[in-house]
Amino acid sequence: MLTDEEAAALAAVDEEALGRTLLELIGVPSVTGSAAESELQHQLAGRLEWLGLDVDLWPLDLPALRADPDFPGTESPREEAWGLVGTTPDGGDGPTLILQGHVDVVPPGDLGAWDGDPFVPRVAGDLVHGRGACDMKAGLAAHLAALAAIRTSGTRLRGRVAAHFVVGEEDGGLGAFGTLRRGHRGDACVIAEPTAGTLITANAGALTFRIAVPGRAAHGSARERGVSAVDAYLPLHRALAALETERNRDPDPLLAEYPIPYGLSVGMLRAGDWASSVPDLLVAEGRFGVRLGEEPERARAALERCVAEACAADPWLRDHPATVSWPGGQFASGRLPEGHAFADVVQAASADAAGGGPQPRVRGATYGSDLRHYTGAGIPTLQYGPGDIAVAHSAREHVSLRETVRAARTMVLTVLRTVGTK
Repeated sequence: MLTDEEAAALAAVDEEALGRTLLELIGVPSVTGSAAESELQHQLAGRLEWLGLDVDLWPLDLPALRADPDFPGTESPREEAWGLVGTTPDGGDGPTLILQGHVDVVPPGDLGAWDGDPFVPRVAGDLVHGRGACDMKAGLAAHLAALAAIRTSGTRLRGRVAAHFVVGEEDGGLGAFGTLRRGHRGDACVIAEPTAGTLITANAGALTFRIAVPGRAAHGSARERGVSAVDAYLPLHRALAALETERNRDPDPLLAEYPIPYGLSVGMLRAGDWASSVPDLLVAEGRFGVRLGEEPERARAALERCVAEACAADPWLRDHPATVSWPGGQFASGRLPEGHAFADVVQAASADAAGGGPQPRVRGATYGSDLRHYTGAGIPTLQYGPGDIAVAHSAREHVSLRETVRAARTMVLTVLRTVGTK
C-alpha cells in the first residue's frame, strides 16, 4: 500500500522529461579526465539549482588529494576536476540519503564499431544507444527525475537528500574520494550503477599492476647471444594464471554465480623497440581482482609473492628478477553489512514502484566501484540502477527507457521511506 505522499510523488515522475535529460547527458562526451567531464559537472550544478537544492560546486585540490596516503590512484591525466553536491534544503531532524552517480565515461574505442557517432544518442524503440547510456547516465537521469518528482509533488521531507555527482569513477574514484574528504556525508547511499534488475550489495576490488621483465639485447641475427624479455615473461604468465585459479577456489556466496569472481587479466604487453633486435624489456600491465573483505595490501603481497616465486624457479629470472609496481586505479572491495535493513527498503521500493511483483534479488559484483569509498566511510551503500554492465564499455552500450523510469520511481520511494515525510 502506498501512502498519499508516495502516490503523489510517483505520479509526478515525468517520463518524457526523463528521456530528454538522458539524451542531453549522453550528448556531452564526458570522457574521464577530459574538459567535457568538467563541463558536465557545471551543467548538472545548474540542474540541481533549478530543482531548488543547495549546491556545492568546487574545484578538487588535486595535489592535496594525490598526497593523501589513501588516495585511490588514477589512470587518466587531468588538469582539473570538480566536485558537486546538491542537498535539499527543507529537511529537519531526519536522516540524509545520498543519491550518487558518476558523470565520466570511458572512451568510445573503435568508432567504426559504432552505428553512428557514440555521443549522438540513437533511440530505437525502448532502447537508447550511446556511450555512457547505461554506465551511468541513465542512473544520473533517474536521480534527477526522482528529485524533480518529489519537488513537483510538494512532498515535504523530514530528512534530506544529497545528490553526489562525481568525476573519475572509471579510473579509481577520485571524485567520490574528494567528496567524502570535503566532509559530505549521509546515513545511507544508493549508487545508480547498471545492475540489470538486481540489487548489488558488494563489490570485489581491482588493482592495476605493472610487471617489468628484463632481457638481454642482441642483434636478431645472433639472438642466441641475447635473452628475449618476451620468452622470459612466459613463465610469469603461467604463474599468474595459476594464481587466478587459486584465488577463485572458494568465492563469497554473493559472487558464486560468476565464472571468475576475482579476475586476473593482463591487458597490455609492450616489448622491444626494433624488429631486428632481441628485446631487453617487457612491460605487462593488468588488472588484479581483490576478494571481498581482503585488504588491498594483502592482495598486492599475493601477486608480488607469485612473481618472486616464479622468478626464483627460472634460470634467467633468478638472477634478473622481474619487478612489480602498482600504478593507476586501486579499487578496494566493499560491501553493505550483511542483513542491513537498507537493502530491504530498496527491494520493497523497486517492487512497489513496478506495481507489485517480485523484489530484485541481491548479489555482488566482480568489478570495483565507488561503493567501497562510501562503505569505507561508514555509510551503508548499495547499487541499484538501470542498464546491464554486460554492454557497458562496448559499442553495444544501450539502456531501456522503461527500466530507467522504474529506477526513478524506485528512487522516489527509497527517498521517502528513508528520510521520511512531514
